[in-house]
Amino acid sequence: MQSAAPHHRTGRNVTTFLELGVDQDMVDSLADQGIIDAFPIQEQTIPLAISGQDIIGQAKTGTGKTFGFGLPLLQRIGANPEPGVQALVVVPTRELCVQVFEDLELAAKNRGATVVPIYGGKAYEGQIEQLKAGAQIVVGTPGRLLDLASQRVLNLGDVREMVLDEADKMLDLGFLADIEKLFSKTPPTRHTMLFSATMPGTIVTLARRFMSKPIHIRATDPDEGHVQANIEHIVYRAHSLDKDEVIGRILQAEGRGKTVIFMRTKRAAAKLQEELNDRGFDAAAVHGDLNQDQRERAMAAFKAGKKDILIATDVAARGIDVDDVTHVINHTVPDDEKTYLHRVGRTGRAGRTGIAVTFVDWDDLHKWALIDKALEFGTPEPKETYSSSPHLYTDLNIPEGSKGRLKATPVKESAGGRGGRGASSRGEGARGEGSERSGEARKRTRRRTRSANPKGPGRHESHGHEQHGHDQEGGGEPGAPLLQETGEGSAPRRRRRRRRSGSGQAGAQGESSQGSETPQGEAASE
Repeated sequence: MQSAAPHHRTGRNVTTFLELGVDQDMVDSLADQGIIDAFPIQEQTIPLAISGQDIIGQAKTGTGKTFGFGLPLLQRIGANPEPGVQALVVVPTRELCVQVFEDLELAAKNRGATVVPIYGGKAYEGQIEQLKAGAQIVVGTPGRLLDLASQRVLNLGDVREMVLDEADKMLDLGFLADIEKLFSKTPPTRHTMLFSATMPGTIVTLARRFMSKPIHIRATDPDEGHVQANIEHIVYRAHSLDKDEVIGRILQAEGRGKTVIFMRTKRAAAKLQEELNDRGFDAAAVHGDLNQDQRERAMAAFKAGKKDILIATDVAARGIDVDDVTHVINHTVPDDEKTYLHRVGRTGRAGRTGIAVTFVDWDDLHKWALIDKALEFGTPEPKETYSSSPHLYTDLNIPEGSKGRLKATPVKESAGGRGGRGASSRGEGARGEGSERSGEARKRTRRRTRSANPKGPGRHESHGHEQHGHDQEGGGEPGAPLLQETGEGSAPRRRRRRRRSGSGQAGAQGESSQGSETPQGEAASE
């Protein structure tokens, strides 16, 4: 969503949406969110699009192109359009679909037009119901749109406005054939707008086939360069076994706000999320192994600030449109400079500053050299960096002494038993708790092995045999005698221990047993 903060740009006068000819009700809807001044791509596209001119808009993600096509689209179908689909916005990913839907719904909140998101991973019933109810604007992904069109639920025969957003990404994902099918289902007289960060030959060919004398607009305003100038690029040659620790320390940097961490695979993303949560950080994730509801909840929690770390794969991250991301971390090197720019473009938005940190593995040095050359960074050989490297702390303003794990909450003294007795005999925190659990497991094992001959060959001989077996099992742990004594299940054996309590070490064990019988019983009942 476009930033709610005023957009002051160096070297030019800002223009309001009202000055661009946008209807008052939409101007008011945006103003309610603090959005008043237009971005460069909006200034150039909105007046032309309102007049019905076909447009090819070239602009990077985060420059405000959603309102650049969304406001004219809403205005051209009218404040109270007839029921039925009249406008179609096609996007490459589910996350971007949700983002565009939310922006258009915001702008149309004072209008009679209904916007609906149509994408895979969600139940058909709700989407079909909204279409049958007469929704006029559809934002969707190609697969689900064609699916509903083939079922004759989605009628594209009355579409007057059509938008292709992030057309280059749709080509990367193999949607070209689907796009052509969607175009063929719409009237040739429609008004068409195409937006793309790059303009490969296939996009130009597509535009020539399905657009009428389009005007090519590129946001060359200094603001576009300003976005990249606001990002500090830091590159480290890191080692895979140390990356989690380095990330944990970066996450404690002074001034760190929302952070996006890009992963190469969905499995790596899930693993890092588990690792960071274990280290005390509140991280969410979006990747292909999650269902759509889980991805939407994670994205919503990140946007709302309930979670300040988002771990994402490239495809899942296409819909991350959050202005207040302060850090982007590339866990591995992106495939090329375009992917790199798209990733780091999550930060330094709407005039804010940002930090992009990239880890380069030894095997990826050649890949980074190509990216470095294309972007003219001048750092073909990144500095070798460990979690203990002093420059890591100074580069990223990490407080001295920070470790890659947040301090754990102290364990209460009473957790191990009555009056703190358990805590002192088993160690502190999770270690003591684990010891207690393992002790319970040992008790159950011994009880089963003795059940065949409960009396044993003789009392004295039996005790010696049990003690010897316990030493092997427990490995000489300080807490082992206590666990053995409390684990005896039959009354005669407890009486035998008490008779032996007068002699040296055995007596100390008997005393421990008597003192801990009741707390053990209470713990078991809990």
